[in-house]
Amino acid sequence: MMDSNKMTINLALFGMTQSGKSSAGNILLGSTDFHSSFAPCSVTKDCSLGRSCHFHSFMRRGGQEVTLQVQVLDTPGYPHSRLSKKHVKQEVREALAHHFGQEGLHLALLVQRVDVPLCEQEESSPVQMIQELLGHAWKNYTAILFTHAEKIEEAGFNEDGYLHEASDTLLTLLNSIQHRYIFQYKKGNSLNEQRLKTLERIMEFIKENCYQVLTFK
Repeated sequence: MMDSNKMTINLALFGMTQSGKSSAGNILLGSTDFHSSFAPCSVTKDCSLGRSCHFHSFMRRGGQEVTLQVQVLDTPGYPHSRLSKKHVKQEVREALAHHFGQEGLHLALLVQRVDVPLCEQEESSPVQMIQELLGHAWKNYTAILFTHAEKIEEAGFNEDGYLHEASDTLLTLLNSIQHRYIFQYKKGNSLNEQRLKTLERIMEFIKENCYQVLTFK
C-alpha cells in the first residue's frame, strides 16, 4: 500500500520450529511484539501481526522522500511439535486472507538457521507450505532470511564460502527464487543498524518485483 509519500510493506515469516522466525520479526519491527525464547518445543502457536513505527525518509521515489511502515505476520513453526500440519496450514491461510487479502503480500521470508543444513524433505517442509499457500507465483514473492549468521564467521567462513558449501537442496531453492537472500546477524551491529540493513535489502527485492503484491481471497 502506497500513497505519494508513505508506503507500507507486508511481510510473512515461514520456517521450521526454532528457526528464529519470531526473533527475526522483532528485529524487522524494532519491537518485542512476538514472543521469542529457546524451548525444546514449538513456541509460536498462532499467527500474529506486528506493525513497526514509521521510518521517516527511509527512501526516495519519484524525487520524493518516502516514509516506510512494516507489517510482519509471524506464523507457527512447520512442522509443529504440538499442532498438526493441516491445522498450521489452515491457520496461516486464514491469517494471510485476513491481514493481506486486499492489500496483498509483498514478500514471504523463509527463515532458515545457517547452522541447520537445508535438506531434501517430504511434505512437512515449510517450502512446500509456501508453495501451497502462495500458489504458482510463489517463486516471485519468496526470499530466504538466514538467521544466526554470526555462526558463519565463528566457523571460519564468509557468506560466499558458506553458500559455496551449501547443500544442493538450498542451492536449487536459491536458483528458483532468483537468489533473493539476506543474512541476519545478532552480533557486531546494533539491532537498529541490522534492521535497517535487512529492510534495505528487502526493499531491493520489492523494487525488482515492481512493487507488485500477492493477494488472497
